Amino acid sequence: MAFKTVVVAGASRGIGLAVAEHCVEQCSRLLAVSRTPAPVGEWLQADLSDLAGVQTVAEAVGAEPLDALLYMGGTWEEHAFTREYRFEDCTDEDITRVIGVNLVAPIRLVQALLPALRKSDNPKVIFMGSLSGRDNFPGREVANSASKFGLRGVVHALRQELRPQRIGVTVINPGNVGTPEVLEDLANDALVGGEAIPLSDLLSVIDCVMSLSRATCIKEIDLPAMLGEGA
Repeated sequence: MAFKTVVVAGASRGIGLAVAEHCVEQCSRLLAVSRTPAPVGEWLQADLSDLAGVQTVAEAVGAEPLDALLYMGGTWEEHAFTREYRFEDCTDEDITRVIGVNLVAPIRLVQALLPALRKSDNPKVIFMGSLSGRDNFPGREVANSASKFGLRGVVHALRQELRPQRIGVTVINPGNVGTPEVLEDLANDALVGGEAIPLSDLLSVIDCVMSLSRATCIKEIDLPAMLGEGA
């Protein structure tokens, strides 16, 4: 696969960093968006929970075609996915931040980048969701679960809105993903959810979605670990 311009949001660490490192050799220009420095591609310092940050990305893309927007960023409440999590202890600031980053920001970013996506020969939008947004997952994290359920709604609505323009929109819903941070937490028994899927498997799924023609759209992909919980 070869792309001209790709935007990866949340590219400084975790899944976003892994995706940026994976994609950088496949495109002419990779814009790595994050609040803290991203070590790969062209780093754009932007807080996407703020409209100014979204505008920063839109201005950097400019009038050029955008082949893919990969929104890999995400956040969660304090003590999320641990035995210490308690909804009663979540602050209003915590709840507002999670909803803003996980749900409001991707909506704003897609809207701002639509003119550039329309210019691509085969535009793709991929959101990193979570099994927390599925009915059969016993997640306790209220704000995070709400944001991930909402992100699925965004994809279903954008599918209808953008299908005449043949812009593919997909959400991938994984369980624990084997980033170095997650593997360390699992080894220390500091994370619930059980076994993690290999990071390479997630990247293969993203490659598959990116390689599809404009004749095909995958709305959702659930990606639980074979021995993970709640799948």
